Amino acid sequence: MTTRRNTRRKQAVAAAAVVAALLSTAACGGGGDDGKDSGGGSANAAGFDAANNKVANASAKAGGELKFAGAQDADSWDTTRGYYGFVWNFMRYYSRQLVTSKTAPGAGGTELTPDLAAERAKITDDGKTYTYTLRDGVTWEDGKPITSKDVKYGIERQWAQDVLSGGPVYLRDILDPKGEYKGPYKDTSADHLGLKAIDTPDDKTIVFHLPTANSDFEEILALTSSSPVRQDKDTKSKYGLKPFSSGPYKFESYTPNKGLVLVRNENWKQASDPVRKALPDKISLTLFSNADDMDNKLLSGEYDLDVNQTGLSPQGRTKALKESKENLDNPVSGYIRYAVFPQSVAPFDNIHCRKAVIYGADHKSLQTARGGPVAGGDIGTNMLPPSVPGAEGQKYDPYGLAANDGAADVTKAKEELAACGKPDGFSTTIAVRNNKPVEVATAESLQASLAKVGIKVDIDQYDGAQTSGIIGNPTVVKQKGYGIIIMGWGPDFPSVQGFGQPLWDSKYILESGNNNFALIKDKAIDGNFDKYSVELDDAKKTALSTEINHQVMEGGYYLPFVFEKFINFRSSRLTNVYTTDAYSGMYDFVSLGVEK
Repeated sequence: MTTRRNTRRKQAVAAAAVVAALLSTAACGGGGDDGKDSGGGSANAAGFDAANNKVANASAKAGGELKFAGAQDADSWDTTRGYYGFVWNFMRYYSRQLVTSKTAPGAGGTELTPDLAAERAKITDDGKTYTYTLRDGVTWEDGKPITSKDVKYGIERQWAQDVLSGGPVYLRDILDPKGEYKGPYKDTSADHLGLKAIDTPDDKTIVFHLPTANSDFEEILALTSSSPVRQDKDTKSKYGLKPFSSGPYKFESYTPNKGLVLVRNENWKQASDPVRKALPDKISLTLFSNADDMDNKLLSGEYDLDVNQTGLSPQGRTKALKESKENLDNPVSGYIRYAVFPQSVAPFDNIHCRKAVIYGADHKSLQTARGGPVAGGDIGTNMLPPSVPGAEGQKYDPYGLAANDGAADVTKAKEELAACGKPDGFSTTIAVRNNKPVEVATAESLQASLAKVGIKVDIDQYDGAQTSGIIGNPTVVKQKGYGIIIMGWGPDFPSVQGFGQPLWDSKYILESGNNNFALIKDKAIDGNFDKYSVELDDAKKTALSTEINHQVMEGGYYLPFVFEKFINFRSSRLTNVYTTDAYSGMYDFVSLGVEK
């Protein structure tokens, strides 16, 4: 096993060097194979980085089948339960919200625009009352009108965490901070619409009454978890198997871990939807158990893009840069990749043991395992991504992670081991998804460097499709002894509340679908989130954002790996391709079309 792991690490170093060289050529305008078609690439491809924050292959042509491939299924296709970034991006094919992100490249995508609502909110009562009127002609897939009550009911489902765990719960905590409402399934009112914080005076008007103002409220309403759900179509825990569409496409079929097919919703009207162009006739997703197999299928032209949008595998990157550079983009994502230490698993209840891992890690090796500086990203020195106001990038490096080219600080690691009462080291287990080769490589890198300071690490690869029920369940984490969890996170929306609150606020520790893996319960951090949510001054919000990041890093809860970059593939058939900050550097799915 040791020989195999050493070989893998050497391969990762070599692959990173090859990628850097090939990317340098690509940046200088190099194409693939004299412009010949090599599977997915062709002389008609838009060019390297052509869709990075700008539109490539603009076209209004409709028709054809848009073919997604993926190495991981959704955590859930239920709009209330889904939490993966690519899932939110994809859900806009079959769900609509009162407001949503603009279909625009780069930072322009983070701006909000009316969707189901005719206009942005009318805000009164010092920021505590938001009123919307639904636009004309919005319908469900059976042609019935979407009403304000459908929107309210869809939002109420967030309270049913015992049945619908996994998704964001911002609205639950904002609208019902005392936890008085029990959710629609336990609602004793006749219409099961008993949440007092939302009024629906008629079928086209919806009014939100916030007990306390929240400066990010409209950003939260733009999340797909705020989508309408019609009561008579709510199959509760089974809803994710066939959601009822409010968008331009509807489910034709879905087989978990195999794939799904969307077809046109014949009752959707373009006149009622200024956001979605709905160019393809059909949208399919095929799921693979092996990421390298998927990449080969993409590069051969059988599929158009990776639904997961986490970049090509090391093998796929090298091949694509040689053969299909014109079909690649290298955006900076809004994601940070990291290790996190659950305090429920000894000895990580001790801050010095946590810091021993942070100092004992070889950060250059971790960066290399993730693809190097161009394909993986800059060495992460803290936990606030560059896209969030208040971020300081590598200027804030409290543990010196980027110093000495990312080398481990063995001396400090051993000092911390002594301080935590483990001078000879200790043993623990890393949890990593089994369908993410780059995460496995990262775990092996961390394992190797920690061994040099006396920390023995086993690696447990779990089913990546079961994330919310495994690492998202604190009881399971403790039972399995997962002292280190490898994961990544991007902003739900571009603020410290939208990025860090699910990770760091004690209110967001959940029995299932938990993302506060470290189980942080810090009154100072909680208090700053409370201050941030009611602060309307942008400069003060930015300062609070910076302070929260510092508090998190000072607690030693995380080992950041990289401020991530991707190398993503797009087939030559794709039209209207661009990356958007609204989805952390992913392509904006709802704008895509295909050449037939």
